[in-house]
Amino acid sequence: MDFEVSEKISIIVDMINEFVDKELIPLEPEFLTKNFSELLPVLREKQEMVKKMELWAPNFPVECGGMGLSLVEHGLVSEALGRSPLGHYVFWCQAPDAGNVEILHDHGTEAQKETWLKPLVQGKIRSCFSMTEVDMPGSNPVMLETTAVKEGDEYVINGHKWYTTAADGSQFAIVMAVTNPEAPAHLQASMIIVPTETPGFNLVRNIPVMGHEGDDYFSHGEILYQSCRVPLSNLLGREGQGFVMAQDRLGPGRIHHCMRWLGICSRAFDLMCHRANHRVISPDGKTLATRQTVQNWVAESAAEIEAARLMTLHAAWQIDNVGASKARDAISKIKFVVANTMNRVVDRALQVHGGLGMTDDTILAFFFSHERAARIYDGADEVHKTALARRILKSYQGKNIK
Repeated sequence: MDFEVSEKISIIVDMINEFVDKELIPLEPEFLTKNFSELLPVLREKQEMVKKMELWAPNFPVECGGMGLSLVEHGLVSEALGRSPLGHYVFWCQAPDAGNVEILHDHGTEAQKETWLKPLVQGKIRSCFSMTEVDMPGSNPVMLETTAVKEGDEYVINGHKWYTTAADGSQFAIVMAVTNPEAPAHLQASMIIVPTETPGFNLVRNIPVMGHEGDDYFSHGEILYQSCRVPLSNLLGREGQGFVMAQDRLGPGRIHHCMRWLGICSRAFDLMCHRANHRVISPDGKTLATRQTVQNWVAESAAEIEAARLMTLHAAWQIDNVGASKARDAISKIKFVVANTMNRVVDRALQVHGGLGMTDDTILAFFFSHERAARIYDGADEVHKTALARRILKSYQGKNIK
């Protein structure tokens, strides 16, 4: 792996960091106290600035209107954007739209691309991904109760989903539903485009998470599909390929997540070090930075962040060069390593801030509550560890180790 960052990407990352510092971080106090929809007018102004800087949609293909960065390049960009919770949205590379663009680009028909992909990349519409179900384990995506049954030239969809991120305000959902119940487990589900204005698509609520009920892009929807009818032409790819397409989507998606989490680590680390150097704790002027416990936290955080960063960039490099399937061990490793690194660094930073850390006067409390889910979504840590361990142990079978 070549660790050298090109001059082009270095300039782009510097531009993004400056933009985040000057244009987005000052908006965070409002973000923490208002509904996301209330900020949309000013965020759209920031998006226009990004477009003029020619930094719009960094990870989307050039032919769709994006910058066409490689996974490693976008990883570096995602790290810079992750320093603010507003970063990915303003630069238009947020989940779940990023994954939906990949699916539409790789598996959509020309008509689907014209109707959904083009306006999605342009930022004219938003989308959501509807897979996780209330009564089924999210850690096993082949277990689905939602069905899509053919009737004439339509699919009739029935099911109960939740944690459909950003459903509020989306123009369409990509839904995972069982179309081939008699097939082997991994070939039963399909992906189907469902416009959110379709009768039978019912957004029941935005789920309150850790005491916060987000709206618009920062929401997690509970959805009931009740005899929801869409044309057969809304099928993405081939019937029964939903699980395979989802795995293709999740590999790069985990790089996006992990690099965003590393951006959060960077922001929390900066705040921790600044607080340690400036918080006076004794009459003689000594600060928190003089305490060994705090020094240990700083040293451990710096080492853990760097290790997690190198692991993630190496995984991205493997996906770019050999594909997600061959990089699956690296992808599993970074999922639980980076999520836990982020949680530890944010927790230490909050602890160093004391009572201030518990307030919304800094971004730390938001990171602490909002990002706890990192160890659960996209596959719980324990699932990744188990799958990884099984593959490693299997590779040792039949070997004569001395």
